[in-house]
Amino acid sequence: MSPIISPSGLKNLLTENLIVLDARTGKDVKQSYLEKHIKGARFIDLDKDLADIGENAAFGGRHPLPSPEKFAEILSNLGIRENSHIVVYDDKNSSNAAARAWWMLRSFGFEEVQVLDGGIQAAEKNNMELSSGEEAFDKVSLIKKENWNLPVSNLEEVETELKSNSSTVIDVRDAYRYRGESEPIDLVAGHIPGAINIPFSENLDENGFFLSSEILKEKYHQLLKDKPENLIIHCGSGVTACHTILALAHAGFKIPNLYVGSWSEWSRREGKEIAKEV
Repeated sequence: MSPIISPSGLKNLLTENLIVLDARTGKDVKQSYLEKHIKGARFIDLDKDLADIGENAAFGGRHPLPSPEKFAEILSNLGIRENSHIVVYDDKNSSNAAARAWWMLRSFGFEEVQVLDGGIQAAEKNNMELSSGEEAFDKVSLIKKENWNLPVSNLEEVETELKSNSSTVIDVRDAYRYRGESEPIDLVAGHIPGAINIPFSENLDENGFFLSSEILKEKYHQLLKDKPENLIIHCGSGVTACHTILALAHAGFKIPNLYVGSWSEWSRREGKEIAKEV
């Protein structure tokens, strides 16, 4: 199953196990959901449901993962069962939170998980039925899970892999942030020494849709030529990195490691070297 689904594909998807999740982010996001969402979609919150935000981002970053046990409770409250086919969406030109939800659901053991290409704007343009207000659904039994299935790397592992040149660490933030020209979110500008920069926006075309799997495959083959095959993907806080992991999966690559703490953790950790290109 492709990890990305088109609006027409979702529109024609007929399965009683289908659950659609609205993972949009931003100011007053729950209100935006209540005002307009794909009919039947259930709201999932990046900060509350897809992360377990702690007091100190120097240990875990700005969006650390919740425990599998806590995520199981969230899925139960959303009415998600083990056999559910889940489609997640957010906004055009982004899919960051939707990709994070996709990664977490896949890592939790779900096989039928897809991200809606183009977000809610594409759904609306394709005349998908929209709704407002809360959606009614029943809570279901907990799915027991003790560990995340997909590979992750911690700060120490990233540092070790870079020193031994045994992995390629990809920073998917915008180029100006990687170069250290300015930093709009975290405390310090720059990047992890040895990491290369492939902005997540390069996974998309000019209309905000994912490039085809063939184009992405060729693109990443060229970009990673002569680089170590093992990949570790990071961003600012472990959310946008999932966008590139989704793109790589769409292109047929093995799902790489996610450095969840990302720049928000590295840049706050005392004694860690910071590189700039300015």
